[in-house]
Amino acid sequence: MRTHDVASIAIIGAGISGLTCATELARQSFSVMVFDKARGPGGRMSTRRVPELGAGIGFDHGAQYFTARSSELLTRVDQWFKAGVVRPWDGRLAALGPEGVEPSGREIERFVGTPGMNAVCRHLASEIDLRLGVQVEQIIRNARGWTLVDSEGAHHGPHDFLICSAPAPQTAKLLEREAPEIATRAAAVRMQPCWAVLAAFPDALSVPFDGCFINEGPLSWAARSSAKPGRKASPDRWVLHAGPIWSAQHLEDASAQVAERLLEAFFQVSKSEPHAPAWLTAHRWRYALAENALDEGFAFDPRLRVGACGDWANGNRVEGAFLSGLELAREVALVGSAFNEDLERRKKA
Repeated sequence: MRTHDVASIAIIGAGISGLTCATELARQSFSVMVFDKARGPGGRMSTRRVPELGAGIGFDHGAQYFTARSSELLTRVDQWFKAGVVRPWDGRLAALGPEGVEPSGREIERFVGTPGMNAVCRHLASEIDLRLGVQVEQIIRNARGWTLVDSEGAHHGPHDFLICSAPAPQTAKLLEREAPEIATRAAAVRMQPCWAVLAAFPDALSVPFDGCFINEGPLSWAARSSAKPGRKASPDRWVLHAGPIWSAQHLEDASAQVAERLLEAFFQVSKSEPHAPAWLTAHRWRYALAENALDEGFAFDPRLRVGACGDWANGNRVEGAFLSGLELAREVALVGSAFNEDLERRKKA
């Protein structure tokens, strides 16, 4: 028996693509429910809180910032700025390689969530029905619609539409039986990993940059997370990202070993004096970068009423993930409007 008079839509994943898709559809009066296995929204825009370093202390250990070129995202950035969840980041950026440190990219406007990168996703999540701590392990489709089965064996649904914004390999696994065409497309996307190191120091490191693109050694990026707008400046907190090749070669290494090796590499490449961190760990992003994103930016089967979106479908960047979710929502809305009209006709019959 139906408990709603409009199309119900289940979305797996509370990152920027899934939440953008969810809020766009909710604003068009569809019944939307989002499921995520984590304790909070964000996906790779998550912020790692470390209470032992002090109240409100955290690290942006995934996406470091985002740029906005499309009119759609520029409009949202203006709204998010007014809501206090986004600010420009005018940090000292540099490129570091064999020739030393050189200034980099000041002409590009960069934005960060405040007080953490996850602020944007938390803001979006406040507009919709979000179910956290739900790890979806199986998808069932029948005449009644789509049902999600979680790791505890609980069933969620049925729903009229299903959208998966999980990383490509996980999307492929979830949809392989019920939506094989989309699963095949997702499985063809080659994903690269990224090791991220989070380090805190009692005193500020003496380096001439707040963010740095690194062009030699195992690292690809380093940023002073505590120098971004809206963050507490102390302790001095750094996030280091390893490049995809090194990350793949050391994917199964112990996190403590990875953290120590990459921190040593940072001191070497920045030619700065090594300092013992007050706190140090490493986080493995197993599915960080797509080598071959989808041409369309998302996938959708209107016949089965199932779709997929994410940064992996549209070029890895935050803006790509945002547009992937937005464009998929527009396609779903077209089919969903016709679905709602049919519901209304049957209700009156």
